[in-house]
Amino acid sequence: MTHERHGSQVSPKAEAALRAAANLLLSGQARCTDGALTKSNLHREAGVSRATMNRAADVLADWDRDVHASADRPQNDTGQSTLLERVSPDAAALKEEVRRLRHQLDGAATVIAALHLENRDLRRLGGRAGPHEVAAVTQLRHPQPQERHTR
Repeated sequence: MTHERHGSQVSPKAEAALRAAANLLLSGQARCTDGALTKSNLHREAGVSRATMNRAADVLADWDRDVHASADRPQNDTGQSTLLERVSPDAAALKEEVRRLRHQLDGAATVIAALHLENRDLRRLGGRAGPHEVAAVTQLRHPQPQERHTR
């Protein structure tokens, strides 16, 4: 038995289920679908067949209107704009910190490369030491300071 109400040819129970599902999807609280605003998700969320949904002309007209309105809504209404305003200064500070650390890393890599080459050259000058051996260390004697003569 079908009930015809304002162009709908579905039972009040099916219409109520479709409207509840539409509200869930439009508010981003889908329970058993991916939440995309599609008619496939609408009938799945409602737990009715696609054919039943297609007979609910009033519900589908409201659905089309509400989906279109949500697509035209400014980002401010969804809270995304506020979130971006709050995150942007942090992101800028983090980008600056990354830039500073990369510069510091490049400097450190340059120093390490120079020290490696100097170390290699010093090992070669050691004479007896092989490429992977350390040459003997000779202690340098510092001259003793001359004593001051007092008169």
